[in-house]
Amino acid sequence: MAPLAAAIVAGTGWPLAQVVGALSLGLAVAGLASPAVGRLIARHGGRPVLTGGILCIAAGQLVLALAPSVAVFALGWVVIGLGMAAGLYDPCFAALGRIWGREARGAITQLTLWGGFASTVCWPLSALMLEAIGWRGAVAAYAGLQLAVSLPLIRRVLPREARRDPAPGPAAAAPRLTTRERRRFALMAAVFTLVALLMTIVSVHLVVLLAARGFGAAEAVALGALIGPAQVAARLVEMAGRGRHHPRWTLAAAGVAAGAGLVALGTGWVLPGVALVLYGGGNGLVSIARGALPLAWFGAGRYPALMGQLARPALLAQAAAPMLGALLLQAGGAAAVFGLLAAGGLLLAAMVAVLVALGDP
Repeated sequence: MAPLAAAIVAGTGWPLAQVVGALSLGLAVAGLASPAVGRLIARHGGRPVLTGGILCIAAGQLVLALAPSVAVFALGWVVIGLGMAAGLYDPCFAALGRIWGREARGAITQLTLWGGFASTVCWPLSALMLEAIGWRGAVAAYAGLQLAVSLPLIRRVLPREARRDPAPGPAAAAPRLTTRERRRFALMAAVFTLVALLMTIVSVHLVVLLAARGFGAAEAVALGALIGPAQVAARLVEMAGRGRHHPRWTLAAAGVAAGAGLVALGTGWVLPGVALVLYGGGNGLVSIARGALPLAWFGAGRYPALMGQLARPALLAQAAAPMLGALLLQAGGAAAVFGLLAAGGLLLAAMVAVLVALGDP
């Protein structure tokens, strides 16, 4: 969306706030639908749910490509939101956990490793398609890639699961947690929601923030490009460990790195490139911890439904983050956003420290 937003506004005359607001609407729909998706995966398995997610994303992208008005454009994002609820990291993690149980950690790490290349590949690809076929052609091409690449991968690579009784049961219903488990889960959800909020603000407003520090557009883009390789590098280190350490230590490393990076970025006490490398490395590890830690602490039986619950507040935070960042920029300038990032980094590190100190249930 980010590489195409300006072209959409220029080509249609729709207000930028409404174009970006449609994306936020899609994320909100994804968040609201996520708990139901988790229960569907628990009951029916990952293949049919992920297949439906890919088809929704492709259908929604086609609606975007053909949208004659901003209202239809927003409708396309509603459809994509349903697809995101069933096709992003969390439902994929839930599907892997249902298939391989506690042994799914390696597959989760590999999935996030490949996912780390998404922005590295799609940003320049979007720019090339924008030049060649315009924003509508680019969005339609992405719909084609969903059907030609993503859908066959789901159907051919993800193993078939044994049929289970579809009647509601402990795995398919809202999972039961003890009082102690509920507190642990609530703190975990708060950590990942804060991460989603802060990281979305950075991804949306980074160029503006760096411009306030005196960097030109090209320099800001080059600095932002450090985040993707840092994510991949951190995930490679995690993969090299082959799951020998508990995933809470993955979360601890993520909290230290991402928290330090956000504080450094917000305060300016180190070069922005160093801050963004720390931030990117922590971001890369957070995705792995989000998939592996609930599986280790709550078990495979409750995992799919819990992942759906865990995704809801994070996606809603992602939906609100662009507007929150814009309001802060308007009210207090870049200094207000930098202050939020620094405070958020400290809070993130503290919350992660408390969660890790709890130990195993």
